[in-house]
Amino acid sequence: MGLLSILRRLKQSPEQEVRLLLLGLDNAGKTTLLKQLAAEDISQITPTQGFNIKSVQSSGFKLNVWDIGGQRKIRPYWRNYFENTDVLIYVIDSSDRKRFEETGLELAELLEEEKLAAVPLLIFANKQDLMTATPASELAESLNLHTIRDRMWQVQACSAVTAEGVQDGMTWVCRNITLRKK
Repeated sequence: MGLLSILRRLKQSPEQEVRLLLLGLDNAGKTTLLKQLAAEDISQITPTQGFNIKSVQSSGFKLNVWDIGGQRKIRPYWRNYFENTDVLIYVIDSSDRKRFEETGLELAELLEEEKLAAVPLLIFANKQDLMTATPASELAESLNLHTIRDRMWQVQACSAVTAEGVQDGMTWVCRNITLRKK
């Protein structure tokens, strides 16, 4: 069964839901991104102490987006949310060069997880609206993303604050959804 027929079936059955896992270090912009996707006010955002979940309609899909806090003390709990993930969205603060090594290590660990094997990966190179932002292509190179061979992946430059690039990333997600085996 081809991807096109899977997507058609998914669009025809609205009860079919897609689970997106939104991860990244603290202060990367995950919650702002989630609120932007849900067309909610982004003026009052506080660090996520547990998780947020929102259902968002995009390109005919019902996307259940799980936003899990990125503080160091919360990260060990990320694995509790891996099961049944259809797409992994990893958010990076592209203006915070000092944390590129840390975010790269966390991403590498995620890609080794058995429950996330072959799950498509979207990396949002966030905060592109800031003067100090690293371009998405340079970020991809510094994280050696070209070595990823076991899944579909994409780096998308974006700004969760201005919403620039966010819809492009979600369009990629909807085109690359792999439905988990029931």
